Amino acid sequence: MSMLSRVGQVRRCAATVSPVLGTVAARWKHSLPDLTYDYGALEPHINAEIMQLHHSKHHATYVNNLNVTEEKYQEALAKGDVTAQVSLQPALRFNGGGHINHTIFWTNLSPNGGGEPQGELAAAINRDFGSFQALKDKMSAATVAVQGSGWGWLGFDKESGKLRITACPNQDPLQGTTGLVPLLGIDVWEHAYYLQYKNVRPDYVKAIWNVINWENTCTLLTKRLDGNLISVAQILGKCD
Repeated sequence: MSMLSRVGQVRRCAATVSPVLGTVAARWKHSLPDLTYDYGALEPHINAEIMQLHHSKHHATYVNNLNVTEEKYQEALAKGDVTAQVSLQPALRFNGGGHINHTIFWTNLSPNGGGEPQGELAAAINRDFGSFQALKDKMSAATVAVQGSGWGWLGFDKESGKLRITACPNQDPLQGTTGLVPLLGIDVWEHAYYLQYKNVRPDYVKAIWNVINWENTCTLLTKRLDGNLISVAQILGKCD
């Protein structure tokens, strides 16, 4: 095959790949999930201004940046540009983690939340931590102790079948970082609390227990115990 023929073939392949990439990118674009409650519904524990900024600005930025980064990554894959693929990994981790973490976080909260969990979740907590109060104390301490920005998590260990408490820095996703399946997350980035609680993170962590949606957390655990592990795509909701 002559050089001109090869060039022509490459151009035809590129012309074929480009529309396909466009279709894939459009199909898998992530979107900001709607909340099932108003921004002011969690007051006085989390005020409306924080919720509005947190959801419509901060989370929306993670979603937008994730879509842009994934599009660039698809282009790098199509070109076989490994250097570009590697350079995009931090942005994928940060923005993808931010989207996953916040999508879980909103469902973990409810204006009808608080109190204590029931059923299988309560039994698992008593088994693995001794009591609900012991869980609260341990998770609060781990969350408050996060250096800088990050998350405190209650996760499910698929290997042992037990609940675990841990923390992740920045927007590192729990499952991708530790292997634990996320059940309950507490965001301790300053944008989650500073407008209301200033620099007193312990007060914010103490208050958030009043709006924890234990019904949601119990549902997540039940699905894990049934072996019906939810994929990241299901956590993020349907794509546009």
